[in-house]
Amino acid sequence: MTATRPRRYRVAATRRETDDIVTLTLDAMDPALAPPTPGQFTMLTVFGIGEVPISVSDAREPRPEADHDGGTALVQTLRAVGAVTKALHDAKPGTVLGVRGPFGVGWDLAAARGHDVLIIAGGLGLAPLRPVLRGVLARRELHGQVSVLVGARTPGDILYRDELERISHAHVAVTVDHPDDEWDGKVGLVTALLAGAPFDPERAVAYVCGPELMMRFTADALVRQGVAAERIQLSLERNMHCGAGVCGHCQFGPLIICRDGPVVTYDEVEPLLTVREL
Repeated sequence: MTATRPRRYRVAATRRETDDIVTLTLDAMDPALAPPTPGQFTMLTVFGIGEVPISVSDAREPRPEADHDGGTALVQTLRAVGAVTKALHDAKPGTVLGVRGPFGVGWDLAAARGHDVLIIAGGLGLAPLRPVLRGVLARRELHGQVSVLVGARTPGDILYRDELERISHAHVAVTVDHPDDEWDGKVGLVTALLAGAPFDPERAVAYVCGPELMMRFTADALVRQGVAAERIQLSLERNMHCGAGVCGHCQFGPLIICRDGPVVTYDEVEPLLTVREL
Protein backbone atom coordinates (compact mmCIF):
# COMPACT_ATOMS: atom_id res chain seq x y z
CA MET A 1 0.00 0.00 0.00
CA THR A 2 1.23 3.48 -0.78
CA ALA A 3 0.55 6.97 0.51
CA THR A 4 -2.11 7.32 -2.20
CA ARG A 5 -4.17 4.35 -1.03
CA PRO A 6 -6.09 4.61 2.25
CA ARG A 7 -5.90 1.87 4.82
CA ARG A 8 -9.00 0.82 6.67
CA TYR A 9 -9.43 1.92 10.26
CA ARG A 10 -12.46 1.31 12.45
CA VAL A 11 -13.84 3.92 14.84
CA ALA A 12 -13.22 2.30 18.23
CA ALA A 13 -14.49 5.14 20.42
CA THR A 14 -15.80 8.68 20.24
CA ARG A 15 -15.65 11.49 22.76
CA ARG A 16 -17.75 14.61 22.47
CA GLU A 17 -15.48 17.56 23.33
CA THR A 18 -17.82 20.48 22.54
CA ASP A 19 -21.03 20.97 20.58
CA ASP A 20 -19.20 20.68 17.25
CA ILE A 21 -15.89 19.00 18.15
CA VAL A 22 -15.35 15.28 18.61
CA THR A 23 -12.34 13.07 19.29
CA LEU A 24 -12.16 9.76 17.41
CA THR A 25 -10.04 6.78 18.44
CA LEU A 26 -9.24 4.65 15.39
CA ASP A 27 -8.02 1.05 15.40
CA ALA A 28 -6.36 -0.47 12.32
CA MET A 29 -8.15 -3.12 10.27
CA ASP A 30 -5.40 -3.30 7.64
CA PRO A 31 -1.71 -3.25 8.63
CA ALA A 32 -1.33 -0.07 10.68
CA LEU A 33 0.35 3.06 9.41
CA ALA A 34 3.73 4.07 10.79
CA PRO A 35 3.42 5.76 14.20
CA PRO A 36 2.99 9.52 13.71
CA THR A 37 5.35 12.00 15.27
CA PRO A 38 3.83 14.92 17.22
CA GLY A 39 2.49 17.49 14.78
CA GLN A 40 2.00 15.20 11.79
CA PHE A 41 -1.41 14.71 10.17
CA THR A 42 -3.34 12.06 8.30
CA MET A 43 -5.85 12.22 5.48
CA LEU A 44 -9.13 10.78 6.77
CA THR A 45 -11.54 9.35 4.20
CA VAL A 46 -15.27 8.94 4.59
CA PHE A 47 -16.00 6.51 1.78
CA GLY A 48 -18.41 7.96 -0.75
CA ILE A 49 -18.00 11.53 0.54
CA GLY A 50 -14.34 12.57 0.49
CA GLU A 51 -11.25 13.08 2.62
CA VAL A 52 -9.77 15.82 4.80
CA PRO A 53 -6.44 16.47 6.55
CA ILE A 54 -6.66 16.10 10.34
CA SER A 55 -3.79 16.45 12.81
CA VAL A 56 -3.09 13.57 15.15
CA SER A 57 -3.88 14.59 18.72
CA ASP A 58 -2.61 11.40 20.37
CA ALA A 59 -1.35 7.93 19.55
CA ARG A 60 -1.96 4.94 21.79
CA GLU A 61 -1.37 1.23 22.01
CA PRO A 62 -4.08 -0.64 20.08
CA ARG A 63 -6.97 -2.08 22.02
CA PRO A 64 -6.88 -5.86 22.61
CA GLU A 65 -9.79 -6.41 20.21
CA ALA A 66 -8.12 -4.45 17.37
CA ASP A 67 -7.84 -6.40 14.11
CA HIS A 68 -4.07 -5.88 13.84
CA ASP A 69 -1.38 -5.99 16.52
CA GLY A 70 1.84 -4.01 16.59
CA GLY A 71 0.39 -0.77 15.22
CA THR A 72 -0.74 2.43 16.87
CA ALA A 73 -4.30 3.47 17.56
CA LEU A 74 -4.81 6.97 16.18
CA VAL A 75 -6.59 9.65 18.19
CA GLN A 76 -7.81 12.61 16.14
CA THR A 77 -9.88 15.62 17.17
CA LEU A 78 -11.92 17.50 14.58
CA ARG A 79 -14.63 20.11 14.17
CA ALA A 80 -17.69 19.65 11.94
CA VAL A 81 -17.35 22.40 9.31
CA GLY A 82 -18.14 20.67 6.00
CA ALA A 83 -19.58 17.51 4.47
CA VAL A 84 -16.61 15.25 5.30
CA THR A 85 -15.95 16.57 8.79
CA LYS A 86 -19.69 16.47 9.55
CA ALA A 87 -19.72 12.78 8.59
CA LEU A 88 -16.63 12.16 10.75
CA HIS A 89 -18.20 14.12 13.62
CA ASP A 90 -21.29 11.91 13.44
CA ALA A 91 -19.42 8.61 12.97
CA LYS A 92 -20.40 5.88 15.42
CA PRO A 93 -18.16 3.17 16.89
CA GLY A 94 -17.73 0.50 14.25
CA THR A 95 -17.70 2.92 11.32
CA VAL A 96 -14.97 2.07 8.80
CA LEU A 97 -12.85 4.98 7.56
CA GLY A 98 -9.85 5.27 5.27
CA VAL A 99 -6.59 6.71 6.56
CA ARG A 100 -3.48 7.81 4.66
CA GLY A 101 -0.27 9.07 6.19
CA PRO A 102 1.20 10.12 8.46
CA PHE A 103 2.32 13.19 6.53
CA GLY A 104 4.37 16.30 7.05
CA VAL A 105 6.95 17.76 9.39
CA GLY A 106 6.07 17.65 13.08
CA TRP A 107 7.00 19.68 16.14
CA ASP A 108 10.67 19.82 17.08
CA LEU A 109 10.40 18.69 20.70
CA ALA A 110 14.17 18.39 21.05
CA ALA A 111 14.38 22.19 20.71
CA ALA A 112 12.59 22.55 24.05
CA ARG A 113 15.14 20.63 26.07
CA GLY A 114 16.76 22.88 28.67
CA HIS A 115 14.55 25.84 27.70
CA ASP A 116 11.47 27.60 28.98
CA VAL A 117 8.47 26.31 27.02
CA LEU A 118 5.42 28.22 25.82
CA ILE A 119 2.51 26.19 24.44
CA ILE A 120 0.00 28.63 22.97
CA ALA A 121 -3.27 27.47 21.43
CA GLY A 122 -6.30 29.10 19.91
CA GLY A 123 -9.49 27.06 19.64
CA LEU A 124 -8.98 23.73 17.90
CA GLY A 125 -5.24 24.49 17.74
CA LEU A 126 -4.86 22.73 21.08
CA ALA A 127 -5.44 19.37 19.32
CA PRO A 128 -2.17 19.38 17.30
CA LEU A 129 -0.40 20.75 20.40
CA ARG A 130 -1.69 18.02 22.70
CA PRO A 131 1.26 15.67 21.98
CA VAL A 132 3.66 18.54 22.72
CA LEU A 133 1.92 19.25 26.01
CA ARG A 134 1.94 15.62 27.05
CA GLY A 135 5.54 15.12 25.93
CA VAL A 136 6.83 18.15 27.81
CA LEU A 137 4.93 17.30 31.00
CA ALA A 138 6.06 13.67 30.83
CA ARG A 139 9.70 14.83 30.91
CA ARG A 140 9.15 17.91 33.05
CA GLU A 141 12.64 17.74 34.54
CA LEU A 142 14.22 18.43 31.15
CA HIS A 143 12.68 21.89 30.82
CA GLY A 144 12.66 25.25 32.53
CA GLN A 145 9.42 27.14 33.09
CA VAL A 146 6.43 25.67 31.23
CA SER A 147 3.42 27.81 30.31
CA VAL A 148 0.21 26.65 28.65
CA LEU A 149 -1.84 29.54 27.26
CA VAL A 150 -5.22 28.77 25.70
CA GLY A 151 -7.81 30.94 24.00
CA ALA A 152 -11.36 29.93 23.03
CA ARG A 153 -14.47 31.63 21.69
CA THR A 154 -16.64 30.74 24.71
CA PRO A 155 -16.22 28.66 27.87
CA GLY A 156 -18.11 25.87 26.11
CA ASP A 157 -15.50 25.84 23.33
CA ILE A 158 -12.51 25.15 25.61
CA LEU A 159 -10.91 21.97 24.32
CA TYR A 160 -9.72 19.20 26.71
CA ARG A 161 -10.91 21.30 29.64
CA ASP A 162 -10.63 18.44 32.12
CA GLU A 163 -7.03 17.77 31.07
CA LEU A 164 -6.09 21.43 31.46
CA GLU A 165 -7.55 21.48 34.97
CA ARG A 166 -5.40 18.48 35.98
CA ILE A 167 -2.08 19.99 34.88
CA SER A 168 0.42 20.58 37.66
CA HIS A 169 4.00 21.87 37.67
CA ALA A 170 3.16 24.32 34.88
CA HIS A 171 1.60 27.75 34.48
CA VAL A 172 -1.85 27.38 32.85
CA ALA A 173 -3.99 30.33 31.74
CA VAL A 174 -7.20 30.32 29.72
CA THR A 175 -9.08 33.19 28.15
CA VAL A 176 -12.34 33.42 26.18
CA ASP A 177 -13.72 35.94 23.72
CA HIS A 178 -17.32 35.74 24.89
CA PRO A 179 -17.90 34.77 28.56
CA ASP A 180 -21.13 33.33 29.91
CA ASP A 181 -22.72 34.09 33.28
CA GLU A 182 -20.69 31.38 35.04
CA TRP A 183 -17.27 32.30 33.62
CA ASP A 184 -15.01 33.99 36.17
CA GLY A 185 -11.77 33.70 34.21
CA LYS A 186 -9.98 35.99 31.79
CA VAL A 187 -11.64 37.58 28.77
CA GLY A 188 -9.75 38.72 25.68
CA LEU A 189 -7.07 37.70 23.23
CA VAL A 190 -4.66 34.88 24.01
CA THR A 191 -1.75 37.29 23.46
CA ALA A 192 -2.79 39.12 26.64
CA LEU A 193 -1.87 35.98 28.62
CA LEU A 194 1.81 36.44 27.76
CA ALA A 195 2.12 39.17 30.38
CA GLY A 196 1.47 36.70 33.20
CA ALA A 197 3.53 33.81 31.82
CA PRO A 198 6.87 33.09 33.50
CA PHE A 199 9.53 32.79 30.80
CA ASP A 200 12.89 34.21 29.84
CA PRO A 201 12.66 35.40 26.21
CA GLU A 202 16.32 34.63 25.61
CA ARG A 203 15.85 30.95 26.47
CA ALA A 204 12.22 30.36 25.51
CA VAL A 205 10.86 28.05 22.82
CA ALA A 206 7.25 28.57 21.68
CA TYR A 207 4.81 26.14 20.07
CA VAL A 208 1.82 27.96 18.57
CA CYS A 209 -1.29 26.68 16.80
CA GLY A 210 -4.66 28.21 16.04
CA PRO A 211 -6.31 30.45 13.46
CA GLU A 212 -3.69 31.97 11.18
CA LEU A 213 -4.33 35.54 12.31
CA MET A 214 -3.97 34.48 15.94
CA MET A 215 -0.65 32.78 15.18
CA ARG A 216 0.72 35.84 13.41
CA PHE A 217 -0.25 38.20 16.24
CA THR A 218 1.12 35.77 18.84
CA ALA A 219 4.41 35.29 17.01
CA ASP A 220 4.78 39.06 16.53
CA ALA A 221 4.15 39.60 20.25
CA LEU A 222 6.75 36.98 21.18
CA VAL A 223 9.34 38.54 18.87
CA ARG A 224 8.68 41.97 20.38
CA GLN A 225 9.35 40.46 23.81
CA GLY A 226 12.66 39.07 22.63
CA VAL A 227 11.92 35.48 21.59
CA ALA A 228 13.94 34.65 18.46
CA ALA A 229 11.76 33.96 15.40
CA GLU A 230 13.57 30.67 14.73
CA ARG A 231 12.50 29.46 18.20
CA ILE A 232 8.80 30.04 17.46
CA GLN A 233 7.14 27.03 15.83
CA LEU A 234 3.76 27.31 14.07
CA SER A 235 1.46 24.71 12.52
CA LEU A 236 -0.09 25.79 9.22
CA GLU A 237 -2.92 24.25 7.22
CA ARG A 238 -3.57 25.65 3.75
CA ASN A 239 -5.71 23.88 1.14
CA MET A 240 -4.13 20.45 1.63
CA HIS A 241 -5.55 17.87 -0.78
CA CYS A 242 -3.12 15.07 -1.63
CA GLY A 243 -0.99 15.08 1.54
CA ALA A 244 2.04 13.94 -0.43
CA GLY A 245 3.37 17.16 -1.98
CA VAL A 246 2.12 16.26 -5.46
CA CYS A 247 -0.95 18.34 -6.29
CA GLY A 248 0.39 21.77 -5.33
CA HIS A 249 -2.84 23.00 -3.70
CA CYS A 250 -1.08 23.88 -0.45
CA GLN A 251 1.84 25.79 -1.97
CA PHE A 252 2.73 28.71 0.28
CA GLY A 253 5.50 30.75 -1.31
CA PRO A 254 8.42 28.32 -1.70
CA LEU A 255 6.83 25.83 0.70
CA ILE A 256 4.53 22.89 0.04
CA ILE A 257 2.77 22.78 3.40
CA CYS A 258 1.86 19.09 3.41
CA ARG A 259 5.50 18.22 2.69
CA ASP A 260 7.57 21.07 4.21
CA GLY A 261 5.11 21.70 7.06
CA PRO A 262 2.64 21.82 8.62
CA VAL A 263 5.08 22.79 11.37
CA VAL A 264 7.42 25.62 10.38
CA THR A 265 9.42 28.22 12.27
CA TYR A 266 8.28 31.82 12.22
CA ASP A 267 11.40 33.07 10.46
CA GLU A 268 10.50 30.82 7.49
CA VAL A 269 7.04 32.31 6.96
CA GLU A 270 6.89 35.74 8.60
CA PRO A 271 6.52 37.75 5.33
CA LEU A 272 4.15 35.15 3.85
CA LEU A 273 1.66 35.28 6.72
CA THR A 274 0.51 38.70 5.57
CA VAL A 275 -0.89 37.03 2.41
CA ARG A 276 -4.50 36.04 2.88
CA GLU A 277 -5.45 32.44 2.07
CA LEU A 278 -7.88 32.11 -0.86
